[in-house]
Amino acid sequence: MNNKTFFTVCLLMGSLSASAAGYTRQQQFVTIPVTQLSANGPRLVRLEVMGPKIIRVEATAEHTFPAKQSLIILPQKSATPFRVSEDAAKVLVTTASVRAEVNKSTGRVMFFDAKGEQIVAENATDGKIFKSFTVPAREIGVDSARVSDSWRHGWSWTLQFDNDGTQGYYGLGQHQANELNMKGKNEELYQYNTKVSVPFVVSNLNYGILWDSYSYCRFGNPADYLQLNRAFTLYDADGVRGHLTGTYTAADGRTIRRDEDSIYYEYLLPDIPRKKTGDLGEAALPQGFRLNGSHVTYEGYMEAPADNLYRFLLYYAGYTRVFIDGKEVVPEHWRQAWNPNYCKFDVRLEKGKRHHLLIDWLPDGDVSYCGLRVAAPRPDSEQQKLTVWSEMAKDLDYYFIAGNSLDEVISGYRTLTGKAQVVPKWAMGFWQSRERYKTSADVEETLAEFRKRHIPIDNIVQDWNYWKDDQWGAQEFDRSRYPNPQAMLDSVRQMHGRFMISVWPKFYVNTDNYKALDARGWMYHQAVVDSVRDWVGPGYLNSFYDAYSSGARRMFWNQIDRGLYSRYNKGVDAWWMDASEPNVRDCTPMWYRKALSGPTALGTTTEYFNAYSIPNADAIYNGQRSVNPNRRVFLLTRSGFAGEQHYSTATWSGDIGTRWEDMRAQMTAGLNYNLAGLPFWGMDIGGFSVENRYSSAQQNYDQTGVESEDLKEWRELQARWNQFGCFVPLYRTHGQWPLREVWNIAPEAHPAYKSIVWYDRLRYRLMPYIYSLAGAVHFNDYTMMRALVMDFNGDSKVYDLKDQWMFGPSLMACPVTEYKARYRSVYLPQQCGWYDFYTGRHYAGGQTVMAAAPYERIPVFVPEGSIIPVGPEMEWSDEKAAELIDLYVFAGRNATFTLYEDEGINYNYEKGKYATVMFSWNDASKTLTIEPRKGSFNGMLKNRRFNVIVVDGAHALGVNIDRSTEGHLVRYDGRAVSVRL
Repeated sequence: MNNKTFFTVCLLMGSLSASAAGYTRQQQFVTIPVTQLSANGPRLVRLEVMGPKIIRVEATAEHTFPAKQSLIILPQKSATPFRVSEDAAKVLVTTASVRAEVNKSTGRVMFFDAKGEQIVAENATDGKIFKSFTVPAREIGVDSARVSDSWRHGWSWTLQFDNDGTQGYYGLGQHQANELNMKGKNEELYQYNTKVSVPFVVSNLNYGILWDSYSYCRFGNPADYLQLNRAFTLYDADGVRGHLTGTYTAADGRTIRRDEDSIYYEYLLPDIPRKKTGDLGEAALPQGFRLNGSHVTYEGYMEAPADNLYRFLLYYAGYTRVFIDGKEVVPEHWRQAWNPNYCKFDVRLEKGKRHHLLIDWLPDGDVSYCGLRVAAPRPDSEQQKLTVWSEMAKDLDYYFIAGNSLDEVISGYRTLTGKAQVVPKWAMGFWQSRERYKTSADVEETLAEFRKRHIPIDNIVQDWNYWKDDQWGAQEFDRSRYPNPQAMLDSVRQMHGRFMISVWPKFYVNTDNYKALDARGWMYHQAVVDSVRDWVGPGYLNSFYDAYSSGARRMFWNQIDRGLYSRYNKGVDAWWMDASEPNVRDCTPMWYRKALSGPTALGTTTEYFNAYSIPNADAIYNGQRSVNPNRRVFLLTRSGFAGEQHYSTATWSGDIGTRWEDMRAQMTAGLNYNLAGLPFWGMDIGGFSVENRYSSAQQNYDQTGVESEDLKEWRELQARWNQFGCFVPLYRTHGQWPLREVWNIAPEAHPAYKSIVWYDRLRYRLMPYIYSLAGAVHFNDYTMMRALVMDFNGDSKVYDLKDQWMFGPSLMACPVTEYKARYRSVYLPQQCGWYDFYTGRHYAGGQTVMAAAPYERIPVFVPEGSIIPVGPEMEWSDEKAAELIDLYVFAGRNATFTLYEDEGINYNYEKGKYATVMFSWNDASKTLTIEPRKGSFNGMLKNRRFNVIVVDGAHALGVNIDRSTEGHLVRYDGRAVSVRL
């Protein structure tokens, strides 16, 4: 049967309802009853064909499938033809590209390509496990009367696939453990400050699994981490069985020594309701002991029940190190006390052997945190499988997405969850922020200083607390500090800047906005009942609104519009949506976080725990488009979830620390976030929370002018982080004191200052390249920040390469991650040769080189077969049109690049008002062809020049941001032209 006949037959079949012995078909659905029921297995399995390479799998342990509406999956525009067949053992659903087979006896699902080769299959036994789940009363909290019995009941499920031989699993969102390849790893999936969990994982075998569940989930080991006393036989420092030894030495020398049955000091605030159980371990540190300035050690021995690789989870604030058998398995890590971090490490332990454990902890503040848990050991054959556990859902619901590349898989994900928007052009420029500008004068004077120094910038960001101290959520400026907000916004615009403002889903109870929302039942009440107060002034009573209610979303936007947007002539250009996890309170147990943020309008927070940022983004995206339909919306949110890209929403990595290990962790955080299908990501360049040693060094410098060793390190860290930040989608610096404007980091003659400004200028010279990538994100479902597995799959050396990536098709960024490093090892993937971006020197692929990395530069390499358009020098993104472009062609392979242009700030591109120009390089004939221009838009350049610069082994030319004197000038009027070079 040829393809035409296949599609004709499938379309005819798709219009009918059919029933056979082993299945029922209705339109796109094929339902298979499981014939051999097991205690925890499925009763029904249902397949839905979503596309030629996308098949949805639903399974339930009940007699019928639940009625539900997805928060992340959009209605698909057209039905996909497919056919159904069966034999004695299985039901087969076949599209033009893939085949799914469902075992009638067990409900196991297997996936094959068009050639019949297996792609991936659910585990033959226990591939889908169901456990009835009832939401605990304490997670529902004070508004339990609003929760029906049906809301409280659902299913915990586990989904497990056979080990498919893949080299890597990627995605899952943004996490801070410096892990890229997640195969064999464990990751807890929930939302928190610095942690963004996305229910999507991709394989280097070019498929992805997207599960439609909004609850707390786990990837890898489906079991919870164990307290040490549940996993090991413990012995104290003297060898006495049953516990470890805790030694607490105060700043005044006073020492307390006591037994510790576990190390679980993760949630210590005394006014949070706690249920002390054996699962939680010891509930409190020594009473009356002052942590600040103290030194704490936990020491003893762990006796393992089996030979295994044990996977540990360290929770830390302050300075923490961990040693096992005298080896430092966790070098010194630091985090601020109010926002601790997790660190994962693996150690192989022997059965029956006592392994020495030492945790060395220097708390940083009177309140601090420390915890160490371990995953229940699993055989490596099980650990290597793709396994997902969901705490609560109505049923098990996932999407299998196949492709010929990871780009195709991500395109399938966006087909399901929504296209990314073309972001405003200015969003691809440089953003300046700090925690925080306190007056309108701060904002205007800072932007004016950038213009005075001719340092490129597009966006200045107003962080929190621009309102009166007791009016959080009023959505109004404090007129004592911002006397004329309209004049401030007009001033920013006159300086060719853009203005972003922080908007939280948080409200003080005394504000009119809280009262209006609460009157309609749209506020969470647990924090108010428990008198939870924040950190501002005396501490104010507050809570968050219920974004899951459509009415609440409309009111939330109307309050913002009335107070900040239409009130000031729509002069706000973008919205910074902080604490969108939602983070009602820091450092609380997960069950209490659920009580604080629910119940929701749709169900319990337990069921909807991870998805808050989606409806919250919907509120502002659709709200702004309703009052200003042709001005591009741009949102920056601290949390994220599947489908966030559909709301023109980017994510940043939260309130990270300012250490080298924090900078390293952002690389894998951003790469896996992008591999989870979400294209726009950034971070606080330079880190947010600052160690006291750096703050003290800056203070000392301000008083004496002496650059101490700590200040030298601070400046180099800021320079290296800004170099890194040039090559991620969002280029934004931010942080607490010391201030992050470049002139506040270092004087103008300092190499840190020079380097930061150089990379800022480079970003703007690369704007034709970068904005073309932003266009491709929308039109081609492209990914800008690309783990090397995306472009060099098949080279096993790239599968876990954490500190190199492609920024678009032509730039491989290789940041420096160690203090005082002046060289770094760079792997050049084997599929092609490579050029040094700065010098044009050519290197063969498939080798590791020691690349020069002077203070002012990081290594950047360009693959053979690259075309890079370099535009004019600019101080803001739309200062001038790119009438003359230096077009660098890096020879060695054929190449193409499509230049994308539009009006930059509106939605006319949705109406077809944009233009593209494709460049094609034929390496054999050394010919560049500039194809006919396609499309047009208002203000488009009809005539322009391209200065073509060919780089090859005989012409070692680097990219010159001061305008190249090399090249062949080509005049272009929109018609095709070819030049042989």
